[in-house]
Amino acid sequence: MRPDLSRDVRIVDTTLRDGSHAVAHQFAETEIRDTVRALDAAGVEVIEVAHGDGLGGSSFNYGFSHTDELNLIAAAREEATQAKIAVLLVPGIGTVKHLKRARDAGADMVRIATHCTEADVSPQHFAAARDLGMETAGFLMMAHRSSPEDLAKQARIMVDAGCQVPYVTDSAGALLMHEAKARFEALLAEVGDEAWVGYHGHQNLSFGVANSVIAHEVGVRYIDGSLCALGAGAGNSPTEVLAAVFDRLGVDTGLDVMGLLHAAEDVVRPYLNRWPSMDRNAIVQGWVGVYSSFLLHAETAAERYKVPAHEILRRCGDLGLVGGQEDMIIDVAVELAKTRS
Repeated sequence: MRPDLSRDVRIVDTTLRDGSHAVAHQFAETEIRDTVRALDAAGVEVIEVAHGDGLGGSSFNYGFSHTDELNLIAAAREEATQAKIAVLLVPGIGTVKHLKRARDAGADMVRIATHCTEADVSPQHFAAARDLGMETAGFLMMAHRSSPEDLAKQARIMVDAGCQVPYVTDSAGALLMHEAKARFEALLAEVGDEAWVGYHGHQNLSFGVANSVIAHEVGVRYIDGSLCALGAGAGNSPTEVLAAVFDRLGVDTGLDVMGLLHAAEDVVRPYLNRWPSMDRNAIVQGWVGVYSSFLLHAETAAERYKVPAHEILRRCGDLGLVGGQEDMIIDVAVELAKTRS
């Protein structure tokens, strides 16, 4: 059964999860508390908190967290008065044990993420989440890598397993508007009578907000954003911009636009060391369809091996690398360095 919605669209804020990529997973507890208080006061109903790569992501491969994510989840739960706290879980990185600990720490919802063709690894995690009484969503990552019809089949696997909100997840910010619309419509046709459909966009080609508007127009009801666009690659659709745009369109989100502008400008901006931008590296990611969280890994490898990061990212696109293959970035950089010597 899909969750009840009191608004035309439920905006889910991912500043404190996808935004973790942009700050190399260095969120401190005070930043979590301050941001959750501001988002909660502005009417955001779901706030995601976790390592950028989800529960259990703090590791050598993905980057170690500044603060244990369970402490961050617990802090978020203490500060939220009406918002639900969500976490991300990528099977193979996070486990059911991680999920149970997150639930004990205060998480109300889990978003289970798989590559767009691998939903069959998620059913046990959906079952565990439902047994724990959690709301569930499913991320079909790198959605541009699958046809609309095949993506809908993967959404069906998730919904049959207990997913209440399957997402078209544009992890590379690569979907053009007609491509995004086709995927929204395919998922709605397949599971729209049983589940809500969601959209998670990135700004690598600057389509995150535009695709969010299209998503609402065709019937998508969960849409993700991040304050200051904080996220992997060029960042996510900015929550404060989504709120303002939907308000102009007369779409009820229940959000306080001025409250979100305060949250972005006065709470998040001061603690940012790095501002997500549509620079050459991020644009290349959207152009060739590279997982957005590869950006910082590629920039680190570029500095170490003296190879331009945009060349590394373009080669990753040629190879079709996906989330979870971050370790291959070093191999790509070494290969490119040899050809330049």
